[in-house]
Amino acid sequence: MSNRYISEPMLEMYIFETTQNVEQLEKCILDNEKCSSYSKEAVNEIFRIMHTIKGSSAMMLFGNISSLAHQIEDLFYYIREQNPQFIDCSALSDLILEGIDFIKVELHKIKNGEEADGDCQELIGQIKQYLSHIRQGSQEELAQEKETGHKVQQYYIASGKLNITASGNYYKAVIYFEDGCEMENIRAYTVVHNLKEITEDIFFIPEDVIDKDDTVQIIREKGFIIYLNVDKPYEEIHEFFMQTIFLKALELEEVSQEEFNQLKRPKHKVVETSPIKVPKVEVIENKEAEHRETVSLSANQSIISVNVNKLDKLMDLVGEMVIAEAMVTQNPDLQGLSLDNFQKASRQLRKITSELQDMVMSIRMVPLSTTFHKMHRIVRDMSKKLGKEVNLKLIGEETEVDKNIIEQISDPLMHLVRNAIDHGLETTEVRQQLQKPKMGTVTLEAKNAGSDVLVIIKDDGKGINKKKLLETARENGLLTKSEDEMTDKEIYNLIFLPGFSTKEAVTEFSGRGVGMDVVIKNIEAVGGIVSVDSTEGIGTVVTIKIPLTLAIIDGMNIRVGSSRYTLPTTAIKQSFRPKQEEIITDPDENEMIMVRGQCYPIMRLHKYYGVRTAVTDFTEGILIMVEQDEKTICLFADELLGQQQVVVKSLPNYIKETKHITGLAGCTLLGDGSISLILDVGGLISNHG
Repeated sequence: MSNRYISEPMLEMYIFETTQNVEQLEKCILDNEKCSSYSKEAVNEIFRIMHTIKGSSAMMLFGNISSLAHQIEDLFYYIREQNPQFIDCSALSDLILEGIDFIKVELHKIKNGEEADGDCQELIGQIKQYLSHIRQGSQEELAQEKETGHKVQQYYIASGKLNITASGNYYKAVIYFEDGCEMENIRAYTVVHNLKEITEDIFFIPEDVIDKDDTVQIIREKGFIIYLNVDKPYEEIHEFFMQTIFLKALELEEVSQEEFNQLKRPKHKVVETSPIKVPKVEVIENKEAEHRETVSLSANQSIISVNVNKLDKLMDLVGEMVIAEAMVTQNPDLQGLSLDNFQKASRQLRKITSELQDMVMSIRMVPLSTTFHKMHRIVRDMSKKLGKEVNLKLIGEETEVDKNIIEQISDPLMHLVRNAIDHGLETTEVRQQLQKPKMGTVTLEAKNAGSDVLVIIKDDGKGINKKKLLETARENGLLTKSEDEMTDKEIYNLIFLPGFSTKEAVTEFSGRGVGMDVVIKNIEAVGGIVSVDSTEGIGTVVTIKIPLTLAIIDGMNIRVGSSRYTLPTTAIKQSFRPKQEEIITDPDENEMIMVRGQCYPIMRLHKYYGVRTAVTDFTEGILIMVEQDEKTICLFADELLGQQQVVVKSLPNYIKETKHITGLAGCTLLGDGSISLILDVGGLISNHG
């Protein structure tokens, strides 16, 4: 990247837009492949996307991406114009998806500041060969091409009759970009760059779009004006301009040769006087009319893209504000004072802080749909390679979670879907023998459950063989307790242990004994839980429970001796002071309590964390009943300090690496400036068990 004069904002915009285009292209191909044919709309859409990628990549000097996009554009130009009957849709999809993969790899290099140096010549050769193949498949079209001598154009021509006139036509175009799309001068330059492929006789106002930043404001106010002379009819030029990204309004009119030549001669005067025949009022009215038409059609006008780092910074600031608010309203200096006005003001501050925090949270929320739709590609590739027919069913894809969480669970989801197809689903022959539907189904479902989101991966395959699972665990020495004492859920969860695999043959996708332990690590890193349930012969269900957000939680502060701890309120079932007769001690000195006819284990926090306290008698302290993953335990503490919204801070690395303390999810600052450790309820329950 060092030898290229490319500004960071341009590069950022290029990566963002090309990534979006590639995702759109992949979705378009997968949707059409299901129908075993490409609709006219899809061909136009793919052509448009490749045309855009080609132009922007050439402008950014990424020659290999531009060349590949150009070749795919040529292929789809031929398909669109000649409408050949002989097309192998599966082979076409394979080629384009291979091209998409190449562009993705190059984009990844560009993001990391590396040179985009991938070689796509072999792939370009395959696309050319495919184009030649479909040409030969249609002898009539081939003969027609020889007669007319018409070659496939390498630039955009709109669909319709190629009504090329003998003499050139002169046009004036005024382009208005959508509000908030940013970098209008660069977008204007891209339009000119693409136009130069069909005509050299072109000039534009303002002239110095690429050199001066103040041209952005001129384009926003007056539009970008282009004069061109080209051998194309009005309809085709109009269609060309309509392909412009973030186009809000377009004015296109034919002008006389005299007017064109007069404007072209004194270039410096054009910028100064900007003579435009159309009255200014008319331009404004047209803009308003266009705006009224497009508001209802496009949601983009009310949406702006924001850098994720800025959102992270905003989240941190709101977190600090929540702490500062607690420090003001719970200040020890205020104890014992009666301050009515202060209490009113602090309640108002708390309300505003809470609303602001909710708003920032909602800004960071992203629907799971993008992550879910990525799975279509995995299902398609795997079903082809493994020879299995698979249908992917998506439910609740509009469910939203924090952006950071989406990034963390994307890879685990991918692995679980692969696992369901490779391990779970039987081959087509076996399914037919078992009188199951020939096509296996993998269901990906998301739904809200309080302050958590449940993501469920379900397949209708062979299920998990419990005996075989226990046998493998026994052989590898992975059993921690007697097989008779283990519940079905505990047995199924053995597959998440490191080095565990029941796959007999190692395949390209799984069976190397790694992967599932990484899945659980990634999900636990964002405070999530994974559980497996299965019925042999019917299928397997993997449920991931993840919090909506990581940054701020509702917590209950408790005291043990001089230490403070915070419990997430979502985990608390109840708190109470027990009577002595309700306490039970078994022969191994394990303490339990009987509540409404059920027995629950007790964990003394002062013993577990080695904290000195005067409160060791159950009748003097308090028990807090907490539950996670259908397991319950009662925690013994000195007293409850009250509820508070807390900002989750990660523990310092030296504590994580040297102390190996279990049952802690992080730490936070309290109102009086003291530090409170946030307890991980799941970790406490599993360690006590």
